[in-house]
Amino acid sequence: MEFSRRETLGMALGAAVMTVLPLRVSASTEDRIAEFTGGAEMADTGVELTAPEIAENGNTVPIEVSAPGATAIMVLATGNPTPGVATFNFGPLAGSQSAATRIRLAGTQDVVAIAKLADGSFAKASASVKVTIGGCGG
Repeated sequence: MEFSRRETLGMALGAAVMTVLPLRVSASTEDRIAEFTGGAEMADTGVELTAPEIAENGNTVPIEVSAPGATAIMVLATGNPTPGVATFNFGPLAGSQSAATRIRLAGTQDVVAIAKLADGSFAKASASVKVTIGGCGG
């Protein structure tokens, strides 16, 4: 099989993009965290994240997150092509600052929950989930 110069350059460009792509996913997770927190320090206590250690199917992974006194909670899946999963906002009349949902995970990865507390501080919790069958096209 013979390739033209244009096809060879196209394949080389595609290979270069594929090597940079994992770095881009990691950078977007950090960008989302920095955007949400404004670069503030985060405490390791104050947020409770419940996720299964092993998920048989990445299409429907149940999670629960709670942070008493939070005004907002952001959930990220660090290994997904689009890491932002959900942001839950709580008003002053909210009965509790907790949420439960099912998320889609592309493969084994960390799920991170960051809470903005009423006093303006931030707290973080994470859980590692091993996925046996990927949910984002896997």
